[in-house]
Amino acid sequence: MRNRQRGITMLGLLILVTFLGLFVYAGIRLVPVYLEYMNIAKTLEGLKSETGGSASPQTIRSIIGKHFDVSYITSLDPKDVEITKEGDFFTVRAAYDATAPFVGNVDFVVHFDKVVSVPVGGR
Repeated sequence: MRNRQRGITMLGLLILVTFLGLFVYAGIRLVPVYLEYMNIAKTLEGLKSETGGSASPQTIRSIIGKHFDVSYITSLDPKDVEITKEGDFFTVRAAYDATAPFVGNVDFVVHFDKVVSVPVGGR
């Protein structure tokens, strides 16, 4: 009668746990980067309601700066946010790269690009 073995060896279990552990650790390192991006995106989306019909580049940059200070956003400076006028709208663009250290000299680089249109003041 043949005896069938079932289960996983100790070495196989160790390799599996290590492999899964690397993915969990990578997720832990990337979560703060994505949370910061979500705060930036929420700030830019809120510009539409906060300008109150008096949008200007100075007003927009001031609102962004206040929100970045409150949210403790360090990956992007309010001066690095591009504000351009296109017709009856200001196009506000936050494009930046964020890095998250992984192991030793290996880092994750994540590129973010958020664009929002804000109506020009007085219209």
